[in-house]
Amino acid sequence: MLLAALLFAAPVVAQAPTPKLEAIDRVWSGHYSRFALVTTQRQIVVAYYDANRQLTVATRARDNGASWVYHRLDSWTGWDSHNYVAAAVDSAGQIHVVANLHNDPLVYYRTSRPGDPRSLTRIATMVDATREQRMTYPVFLTDAGGGLTFKYRDGGSGNGNEIYNRYDPATGRWSALLSTPLADGEGQRNAYFVGPTLGSDGRFHLAWVWRETPDAATNHDLSYAVSRDLIHWTRADGTPLTLPITLKAAEVVDPVPERAGMINNNTVIGFDRQRRPIITYHKFVADGSTQIFLARFEGKGWRIAQASDWRGFRWDFGGGGSLDSRLFVEGAVPDAPGRLNIRIRRDNKPIDLIVDEATLARVTERPGTTLADRLSRTIATPSGMTLNTVEAEGAAIAWPTRPPHRDLPTEDIPEPTTLRLVLP
Repeated sequence: MLLAALLFAAPVVAQAPTPKLEAIDRVWSGHYSRFALVTTQRQIVVAYYDANRQLTVATRARDNGASWVYHRLDSWTGWDSHNYVAAAVDSAGQIHVVANLHNDPLVYYRTSRPGDPRSLTRIATMVDATREQRMTYPVFLTDAGGGLTFKYRDGGSGNGNEIYNRYDPATGRWSALLSTPLADGEGQRNAYFVGPTLGSDGRFHLAWVWRETPDAATNHDLSYAVSRDLIHWTRADGTPLTLPITLKAAEVVDPVPERAGMINNNTVIGFDRQRRPIITYHKFVADGSTQIFLARFEGKGWRIAQASDWRGFRWDFGGGGSLDSRLFVEGAVPDAPGRLNIRIRRDNKPIDLIVDEATLARVTERPGTTLADRLSRTIATPSGMTLNTVEAEGAAIAWPTRPPHRDLPTEDIPEPTTLRLVLP
């Protein structure tokens, strides 16, 4: 399957012409698996797999010149790119880390002393031990009030459910946020979500596809829901949704069929200047090419518009395991007056698609730039590797790795690379 950065209302790091780089550690580079970065007013927290594949947490104060504190945990990654690292800091300053999950039992650590990674302790059960045996896609969500929510998939590709838990920093306990899964594939399919994304309207916006089997080509039916509290969910027009959401009950934005070029995790929500959510995704068109599409709810229905006009480009993916993806999409953001920018990465090349804000019609296409592109001027990336980045408020991390390899071993093991902190 496609792995993309699973961010929750993540701010973009400031674009400085010459960023400051600081080495953190030597890390595993044999395949890509996303690391975690959390910044608070006082602290920077990084969670990653070190050169020996061991799950590690490093922290330092935000002050310039502060020293790093390291702590290695009792978990080691293999070859599976699904086994990324998720981390958060709650309102009491405790660090939470979840990692190394692909249909696996819970791997969760929490500090007992605020901000001190040396006090991280493995916790066997979060809420329900019977349910926490086949976990994938861990995500920590922080709402506008600082409340911490954790979500994951229970079950496998093609038959999993989305579970949400809520943390109480006063008691140090998690509880089920919902009495049911958010969505239910009824044993026949599962929903692959992107988000929830907290918009400036104070609501959580969620886009997803349904998938019938572990074959990535079986994604279909782009869907949407919105909530103010992550508990009560509605369609775009405010019609309540009964949980768990099934395919029959879901608001289908675009009924894309199976094997039609739409993939999970490349259904990303952005916003226009009126704070209306816009879903970026891709699918095949009549000539067989892959094209970028935008969908926006406009009161009485969804406007769907083609944002790209590529000739001869077709990403015909399929099968299981982590794909070496040809496309990554981002949500729409305001550009020049009356224009929106949709940032794309196609065959490792950044592209800005500029569309008319009123109609979503394509205006032009121009070369784009990413943090990784800017850093490549100063960070050497070994042959066969790509430079990965994760951004948070006021900082980023960067490290080179080989791309995903269908979650299978390679014939050799490359040298570790350097994980760097990037500051403006």
